[in-house]
Amino acid sequence: MSIRSSHSSIPFTNKEAKPNRRARLRRILNRLQGSSIEFDLSRYEPLLRQIEGRGSNLRSVPDQEIKTLSKLLVLKMQNGDKLDDLLVEAYALVREAAQRVLGMRPFDVQLIAGIAMNEGKLAEMQTGEGKTLAAVLPAYLNGLLAKGVHILTFNDYLARRDAQWMGPIYEFLGLSVGCIQEGTSKAERQQAYLADVTYLTAKEAGFDYLRDSLCLNADDLVHRPFHYAIVDEADSILIDEARVPLVIAGTTPAPETDPYRLAAVARDLKLHVDFDTDEEGRNIALTEIGIDRAQGLLHDANLYAPENVLLLTQLNLALHAKELLRRDVDYIVRDGKVELVDGLTGRVVEDRHWPDGLQTALEAKEGLQVQPQGRILGSITLQHFLRSYSKLAGMTATAQPAAEELKDFYGLNVVVVPPNRACIRVDQPDVVFTHKEAKTKALVAEIAAVHAIGRPILVGTSSVAESEELAVRLRSSGVCCEVLNARTDELEARIIAQAGSLKAVTVSTNMAGRGTDIRLGGGEEEEYEKVTALGGLYVIGTNRHESLRIDRQLRGRAGRQGDPGTSRFFVSLEDDLMIRYGINDLIPGKLRPRKQDEPIDQPVIRSEIARTQRIVEGQHFEIRKTLRKYSMIVEEQRQIVQTRRQGLLLGRASSNLLKTHASDHHTRLRSAVGKTVLEQVETLITLFHIDQQWADHLAEIARIREGIHLVRLNGQDPLDQFHRLASAAFFEMLRRTDKAVVETLLSAEITERGINLEKAGLKGPSSTWTYLINDDPFEETMKVLIRSIGFASVSASCLPCLLMLAGRAIYQRFKKTQRRDYL
Repeated sequence: MSIRSSHSSIPFTNKEAKPNRRARLRRILNRLQGSSIEFDLSRYEPLLRQIEGRGSNLRSVPDQEIKTLSKLLVLKMQNGDKLDDLLVEAYALVREAAQRVLGMRPFDVQLIAGIAMNEGKLAEMQTGEGKTLAAVLPAYLNGLLAKGVHILTFNDYLARRDAQWMGPIYEFLGLSVGCIQEGTSKAERQQAYLADVTYLTAKEAGFDYLRDSLCLNADDLVHRPFHYAIVDEADSILIDEARVPLVIAGTTPAPETDPYRLAAVARDLKLHVDFDTDEEGRNIALTEIGIDRAQGLLHDANLYAPENVLLLTQLNLALHAKELLRRDVDYIVRDGKVELVDGLTGRVVEDRHWPDGLQTALEAKEGLQVQPQGRILGSITLQHFLRSYSKLAGMTATAQPAAEELKDFYGLNVVVVPPNRACIRVDQPDVVFTHKEAKTKALVAEIAAVHAIGRPILVGTSSVAESEELAVRLRSSGVCCEVLNARTDELEARIIAQAGSLKAVTVSTNMAGRGTDIRLGGGEEEEYEKVTALGGLYVIGTNRHESLRIDRQLRGRAGRQGDPGTSRFFVSLEDDLMIRYGINDLIPGKLRPRKQDEPIDQPVIRSEIARTQRIVEGQHFEIRKTLRKYSMIVEEQRQIVQTRRQGLLLGRASSNLLKTHASDHHTRLRSAVGKTVLEQVETLITLFHIDQQWADHLAEIARIREGIHLVRLNGQDPLDQFHRLASAAFFEMLRRTDKAVVETLLSAEITERGINLEKAGLKGPSSTWTYLINDDPFEETMKVLIRSIGFASVSASCLPCLLMLAGRAIYQRFKKTQRRDYL
């Protein structure tokens, strides 16, 4: 990212390219309703003038005096001065330091973003407007408190890049900077978290939190109390990734069945004969013919017998892996492992697994070595983890479409910051085709024509397979191109650096979360002028995405900092989004076009495509709201357990269970080993059993949730029943924990040296690892199925699906019970 440094005055009412009449009316209505989106920036003007006035006095001040002034701010903070009182001085210092150290002087719009983020808001700044530098302003100010500021990025590359790039500013002003990557050691993590400002990914911060939650020794903790976090690419992290559970797992026994055998059986079963999929391609159901055939292939008399629930469930997983998960779309195979591809970014998602045995089924389908799944020892969603920070802020280019959700879930208001230079990008209307082949031909022709004049082109595709197929078509037509997808992530920086050069054609999977700007001319001034004369970067989208924000992020790669640019989407009525959500059903019959190679010239069809996106976004929003209701009670329980655990670990509380339940034994032990040793042993045993019982509780909650929607068949509300069952399970867990602690203290050998946990039978997992659970592919189907039918209206055709759901719920109970018995 390049940031041009100069002072510029801005209009303090954000007009952002003269919104049309409908947009103006919407803004007026939003204000009347107390909107969470802030457009009027006039209240920032006095602060900007003060910062500019203070900054003008600093320009002739020697470097050493600037550093002294920064130290004085630290002293003021220690003496109780408030952040707001020091903001003008702090931001003026950062502005001056950035100019001296990096040759960058933050624009007024970057100062506004920095002020908003210090207030705990989310700044919407367009691509190329310098979010990385803007974040330094509030990070420095809050870093003066010496409580730690975390700048949470989307990937390790951005965390490393930004720490190295911005680090000299902090160091010039006397603050320390840390950076954490996936392979960072525990000692290095501890040191990095002690820094005033730490750059890392949100998931690494969350994984460290989970590891800390299993520590038996306070010296092993890496985090300190959470203070302030700035979330980069905030909509991607706070919305798209927010409900994905982060998991820490321990060793478990091998699968009870042979996944390779089941993969072979699945290959022999035929779609629409032996099994069917639902309309959205999200679930599998065996037919009567398929049941008989599968039973014959497995030499089993009755797949639906109780003793075969596990076998039936894993057969369905094998079918799901075979039919519904697509190689080079949903995942790739690299270095002998299955790697999941994020549908939003087109990148490989490190450490993410499919849930409930589906990962194993997928590995068996591809003939790979099955990786251990593990017993879940702890789990937290990014949404709940990020709420641990006492102060949260963020920045992104596409916040407005998610403003309601950001306000509802996180209490974050959105401040729309205008670009330093007005955006002159031309967003052309979609080109719509009846079928994919016509679209692809038109795409290739359009790219070849534009490439012939030398204008750089960025093509955003939806999958690895599509990007590679399009690249083959382009090369066969004489157009050389670079491909950026999950297979070539490591080449990203080099590919992006040249994507704005003359005659460059870059075919990429979705650009969301990449955080890298495309500079016209590749950074060469002479080429910049030539590319500008040709109209700048031409961005082409080959599909509409389920989220309008993702489409906006792709468009935003062109037209950075006042540069010219163009964007356009080529779509067909055969695209996955259109088929999955029934675009043909939304188009009036008399306007529904016949198959043709020419584009469809019907504004109403473009309107229905936009409507489809709004419907899908609304559905996803409601799903997230519903899932949040289910997760809230478990999160409250986790907080209760962790508060107790941290109190014991840090010596702020004592167990006292033995004294309460067996006072005579407590007295004898205390006399034999001493008060200190006994307290240490009791704390250690209590921590161990808290961890064990919490892992069991998570397994029980997963079991309850898997089958909870079946209660609707009996006229009950699933959410009410889930809360009732989860609460009962929690209190039972607390009772079991206390009982297990007392029993261990009564039976274990405790000496003046303490206790040998392994000898006492308190053996934890031999190893642990972290990963993310991908969205459960069965989840939406279960909700749709159960909510759409009543018990009295269940037809024979529904029974196989219901048997699958019931069987899966029973299997979950069996599987979790077996794990508990084993461990």
